Amino acid sequence: MNSWIKNIRKLVISAILMSSIGLGSVAYAADGEPDLIFKKSTVWKFLSPDHKLAVYAIDDPLIKGVACHFTVPEKGGISGFFGVAEEVSDISLACRQVGPIEFTEKFEQGDVMYRKKRSFLFKKMRIVRGCDTARNTLVYLVYSDKLIEGSPKNSTSTVPIMPWGNQTPARCEDYIE
Repeated sequence: MNSWIKNIRKLVISAILMSSIGLGSVAYAADGEPDLIFKKSTVWKFLSPDHKLAVYAIDDPLIKGVACHFTVPEKGGISGFFGVAEEVSDISLACRQVGPIEFTEKFEQGDVMYRKKRSFLFKKMRIVRGCDTARNTLVYLVYSDKLIEGSPKNSTSTVPIMPWGNQTPARCEDYIE
């Protein structure tokens, strides 16, 4: 009977740990979560979730008129189901001007626009922004960082600031701190 109680206790502790790990994959964005556009299965798994590619869209919270789309792989299987899978670092990024550009506040080169945990403890995905002042172009970089191994994968996208309708385009250099 005593070993039965110990086994129940271990199961309860494991369940609590698994549910807290699942909460560790919450995304953080300044003005909200990215919008899921669609997911596409890439590897079929029997009796557990498939591996997928997920495509998301997010608006830059400081620069109206700029939207970014990024694709991230999501692991399936048992570890993906319980939220303990370490996600791979392959992330693609495309950012575009989708309306008149309006800067709502100043920013520093390399400021984080969006971040999301990609594993329970060590890996994060970040989208950061900067300004190429010579070309009046916003530059977005997505990368993953890992505490021990550094940043193995990255992708860059640029948004030249162009006139929209009769608007005179802003200069991004005027909004760098």
